Amino acid sequence: MDAVVTRNLWGVQWRGELLKLFSRKRTHIGFVAFLALQIAFLALLQLPKSRAAFTRLLERNGYGLEDYFGGLTLAVMMVHFTMFLLGGLYLALVGGDIVAKEVEDGTLRMILSRPVSRLRVASLKWTAAAAYTLALGLFVGASSLAIATLRLGRLGRLFVFAPELNIFEVFGPLEGLGRFAAATTAMGLATLVVTSLAFCLSCLRMKPAAATILSLSILFADMVLRNIPYFASYQEWFITWHTSVGLRLFQQPIPWWSIWTSFTYLAALNATFFTIGAAALCARDFK
Repeated sequence: MDAVVTRNLWGVQWRGELLKLFSRKRTHIGFVAFLALQIAFLALLQLPKSRAAFTRLLERNGYGLEDYFGGLTLAVMMVHFTMFLLGGLYLALVGGDIVAKEVEDGTLRMILSRPVSRLRVASLKWTAAAAYTLALGLFVGASSLAIATLRLGRLGRLFVFAPELNIFEVFGPLEGLGRFAAATTAMGLATLVVTSLAFCLSCLRMKPAAATILSLSILFADMVLRNIPYFASYQEWFITWHTSVGLRLFQQPIPWWSIWTSFTYLAALNATFFTIGAAALCARDFK
């Protein structure tokens, strides 16, 4: 009976955290920003010089524009070029706010005055932020595919070009759609590490803006170091190498061991960031 009551209370408290999270205007900025960027991307790609450059890339490799200039191809391009950089910004914003903003506003003191453990509060806030992360990732994938398909009037075959991972592949519509769905889900799960890092910093004694900026600084520094040619032999040490795991689902054959390794690495980082953040929250004095 006690276990049932505990589960019911957890569900009620988690829904409350989600309601509180999505009632903030800044939570919705990421969704609106991605929609605006997708529309701008499609508009710019319709310009003569942009379309000609894409056509040359296809024709040099023996493919026709009419087959591969469709919703699937453009959706993959939009997710590839925008998900980590722009998505990371909004995930860091939400994760950096999740605890620090309530400390700043004084509402966390009221929450902790009730008979609930600090570890439970930390768990509820992290899982709410994780739900936002997955929702944003799935929204980016679904909206990119829907907007591109409606704009061009066809799904088309899938053409994937990611030189940083030596990916140059083509797929039929059904296989391409399946790989796109799997890759989008994988990218959403991979970017959870951004939320976890921001959550960890949000639990420390710092302002929400500082937690957000520091999270982005760490991730951008990681990306800069990974892209320096002299460190190419150590790229698997960097977080941003593992957050590109979704793109590897477009490789032929799929490198399952590499994907498993990346998810294991990211899961360990998520657990570490949550543990540090929860421990800091439990040890803080809010008087």
